[in-house]
Order: sequence, then structure tokens, then C-alpha cells
Amino acid sequence: MSEKTGFINHESYFWHQTGSGALNLRSGGSIQADTHAENPETKRRVKNLLERTDEMDTLEQIAPRSATRSEIEMNHQTEYIDHVKQLSDSGGGDAGVHAIVGPDSYEIAMKSAGGAITAVDAVMNDTVQTAYALVRPPGHHAEPNEGSGFCLFNNVAIAANYARKQFGLKRIAILDWDVHHGNGTETAFYDDPDVLFLSIHQENIFPKGRGVITDVGEGDAKGNNVNVELPAGTGDDGYLYTFDHVIEPIIDQFQPELILISAGQDASRFDPLGRMLVTAEGYYTMTTKIKSLADKHCHGRLVACHEGGYSTAYVPFCTLRIIEALRGERSRIEDPFDLGFHEGPIYPHQKEAVHQAITVQSAYWHLGNA
Repeated sequence: MSEKTGFINHESYFWHQTGSGALNLRSGGSIQADTHAENPETKRRVKNLLERTDEMDTLEQIAPRSATRSEIEMNHQTEYIDHVKQLSDSGGGDAGVHAIVGPDSYEIAMKSAGGAITAVDAVMNDTVQTAYALVRPPGHHAEPNEGSGFCLFNNVAIAANYARKQFGLKRIAILDWDVHHGNGTETAFYDDPDVLFLSIHQENIFPKGRGVITDVGEGDAKGNNVNVELPAGTGDDGYLYTFDHVIEPIIDQFQPELILISAGQDASRFDPLGRMLVTAEGYYTMTTKIKSLADKHCHGRLVACHEGGYSTAYVPFCTLRIIEALRGERSRIEDPFDLGFHEGPIYPHQKEAVHQAITVQSAYWHLGNA
């Protein structure tokens, strides 16, 4: 049976300018101008696919509001917010490490964070049961005092703090399956016992030195920071093994009142900035597993916020499968890139990476034997 799922998007998200570049770098010198990896098409084509296939008609379209200054300040320092605005007003610049600010990017980033907040409002007020926020710029790399990795304001961290303040929630789980570690979100809640942060990411990738399995949190929050570093080349079977033996049992024991997903579709098999092999069907299964936990603990309240994903051709189909899982009903749209080549089974070195995370987290959670 299908359920009511919200879809949050705004044309201004596609107007955030990252300029010309090649992959994740700006053009200039020896780098010839090309299309920057974080460009509007990586998101716009998701919307286009939903509209072209009439899947948009199955969703509750909700207009996002802009976040207020005080809501952004729940996660970011005043000086940094001022810096982003100054860069935006003056035509652009870099707000940190690969954190490009273009004209009007400040206002657009405020609406991006507001999109995540709008999604939280929608599920908490029972307007919808689940929601997908197709926001841009992304957020999970943004630290309190600087931007990073294409991210200006940390949409999910801001939304989590908003949910606690507005609705009095005591336990929020954030799952980040972007191929890169969600360092900004980890920083935001590293010593916070009321937020569970779980990140599945490719090992030894951006940002360097972050997301190691022994980073488990501090003080009363020890064990509430969960990192799983998977080797390059891990596909569906390795990710689902991680879900079965780490992600699901920990979330189940935490018993969250709301689950947020930092949905980065750059672990897909065609992504230019990652080296993983997750298929659209893999994203469907991962979302289905998390939705079952939301149904069990959160009255079904589950919000996914778009993060990375740089294969303009494949991201739309991965995202469609996520939305299908949120709705609880499959569409008739086939994955045209599924040519029968499946990335299984899980290999010993991939399984060992999961076992290392199990060993570390078993000090805080009952994980059993894998």
C-alpha cells in the first residue's frame, strides 16, 4: 500500500552557481573549463524524471521556506554565516575547502536548509509520513565555522536541532550513506547523547582523516557516533551486510523518535567522485530497511535530504528508487542501466571492514556475531 510522501524542491536550488571546473576543482591554469561535478543537472534531472514519468503526481509537493538566521545559528557560528553572506553579496568566493559561493548563494543556501526544516515539519505535523527534500547546495560536510565539500550550511544538522527545539524530540537518528564521510554532521553531535549519527562511506576519501571507525563520540555520547569505512569497490551486498549487522541493530536499540537520511547517491556504480558499486536497486533496499525501523519506532516519520551524487545520468534512477521505498510502492519505471551485471557477492576484505566496525561498536551496542 502506498503512503503519502512529501517532495520538497525549489527552482532556486538549481540557480546556485559553482562555476566552471573539472570534477571537484575550479578551472584555470592546467585545468580546462568543464562542467563542475556539483552542478544543477545532478539534481534537476531527478525532478525531470519524476515529472516525465508522472511519478511526481504520486507525491505531495511542498514548497520550502527559508531558514531563519537563528535556525542557521543552531549549528553555525555567526562569523561564518556573515562570511557566506559577504561572499554571496560580492559575487562569490570560497567559504572553506571546495565550498563555492556564487551570487545569491547565501539566500539559496538559507532556502536549502529551510527545505530540510520544511520536511521535518511535514512529517512531524502528519501532513505526510515520509519526505524527500531535493535540496541544493548540500550540507553534510559543512562545519560550524567553515564550508567544505560543496556544502555551505549543514541542512540535516540544522533540521535535527530544529526538530528537537520545535517538537521536543529526545532521540534523533541520522544515517549518512553518502560515499564521503559526513564530517560536519559528526562534529555537530560528537558529544551529544541524544543524537545517533551513523556514516557509511568509502575509506580514505574526502575529507582525509575523518570518519575512522574509532571515532565513536565523547563523554555520554560514546557509541553514538558510528563510522563504517568500506573498501573501494563495495557494492550492494557489502552495503546490505553493513545494514544487517551494524546499522539496523544499532538504530533498533537506540529507538529514535525521528530518522533523517543524508542521501548522497555518489556511492553509485557510475559516480565520478566515488569508487563504489551500489545500484539503484541497492538504494531501494537500503531505504526499505530504514523505513521499517521508522515504522517500528517513529510512527513512520522518515526524512531524506539530498546530499552528493554526481552521475547526472544515474542519480535520477537511484533517487527514484529511494522515493519508491519511502512511498511503499514500486513504480513501473525500469532502471535502464541495469543490464544484468550484479556486483555480488561481498568479498572477504569488505566483510572484514564491517567486522572491524562491529568490534569497535560492540563496546556500546549488542551486535551479536556476523
